[in-house]
Amino acid sequence: MQIVSALFVENFEMRQAPGPATRIDLTGAMFSMAAPTPAPVTVAPHFVGLIFCPPGESGNGVFEVVFRSEMGDPEAPDAGEHLARNVSPFTVEPGKFTYRLVRGELEFDEYRQIFAYCRVDRGPWHIVPFTLLPPAE
Repeated sequence: MQIVSALFVENFEMRQAPGPATRIDLTGAMFSMAAPTPAPVTVAPHFVGLIFCPPGESGNGVFEVVFRSEMGDPEAPDAGEHLARNVSPFTVEPGKFTYRLVRGELEFDEYRQIFAYCRVDRGPWHIVPFTLLPPAE
């Protein structure tokens, strides 16, 4: 299985289309946001992973997301502090897509960048940055 896309988003909705086909409406894709209040603050952005299962595979997998304080080798112990982690098993029909929606509560004691490391099973890591900015004035 493979990750087709992984993003922080404001909203995520699914709807039926003719065919029958499924549409995924992603709105507010973001790599940063203004803090709702001054730091320290906890934010919980939606993180969505879109996953494709090729024909002939089992369709059973695990989506893992680790939020870390630094970007580096995800297997190295010094790749940054683990801020949060989510592990979500899933089943998808071979030849089709699925999604995993993660809403990690992330504590920020200062305005900074963090990184969402995600993978399916023990596959390669995909890294998505997210920056918390000072509150908008």
